[in-house]
Amino acid sequence: MRLTGKAAIVTGAASGIGRAVALRFLAEGARVAGFDLDGVGLNETRTLSGAAEAFVPIVCDLTDPSQVERSVSDAMDCLHRLDVVFNGAGASGRRWGDGPVDACTIEGWQRTLDVNLTSIFLMCRATVPRLLATGGGSIINLSSVLGIVGGDADFATHAYAAAKAGIIGLSRAMAVYYAPRRVRVNVIAPGLIATPMSRRAQESERIQQRLAHLQPLTGAMGAPENIAAAAAYLASDDSAFVTGVVLPVDGGWTAW
Repeated sequence: MRLTGKAAIVTGAASGIGRAVALRFLAEGARVAGFDLDGVGLNETRTLSGAAEAFVPIVCDLTDPSQVERSVSDAMDCLHRLDVVFNGAGASGRRWGDGPVDACTIEGWQRTLDVNLTSIFLMCRATVPRLLATGGGSIINLSSVLGIVGGDADFATHAYAAAKAGIIGLSRAMAVYYAPRRVRVNVIAPGLIATPMSRRAQESERIQQRLAHLQPLTGAMGAPENIAAAAAYLASDDSAFVTGVVLPVDGGWTAW
């Protein structure tokens, strides 16, 4: 119960990693406002939590500045304070035309950056003043191993990689700037995690065969709960002396 008395916003809370983080925060005693476009998924998260009174579902398009501002205000009306922000919403850009840089479409580039990077900027812009008003807090931004190392032909989504690398740069700049005001900013960089977003990798026999090399710790995809455990640490006072860190949770991918 490391988060008892704390209030958190979790984006992407309708499924996958965001849902696992919301559930872990609730289990650790926090009150949580879950943001997502998927209202049905948010209600499922609420039901799964067993703590419906502590979970506030908020439907929001995180790429829309006015919706983000309004949704954060709505969350504050319910939570009354803010201690933790987990920015976990994101998406693969393949459906919009992301790919190798020579094949990536302009639409694919822009939409992928909007969903994965600009959304985090908008959330940070809206929530930092609330964290400062609380006296400090923790921001945890979800990046990817592809924001740290290059991806070969199986992972050639260059707009996505650029967005995830941008998250790291933004987070470290924020960590330094806001440290004197007791706002900590850290990054989690997952490897391949079994979520709805990674369905392509889950269904690829080639990628599954590569896991023993890519993620040698288990030779398998990670679970959303692995990321949630790291997020709970970074959200709690156990990490009170930690800021500006990029924490790979990747089964050894980036250790090569």
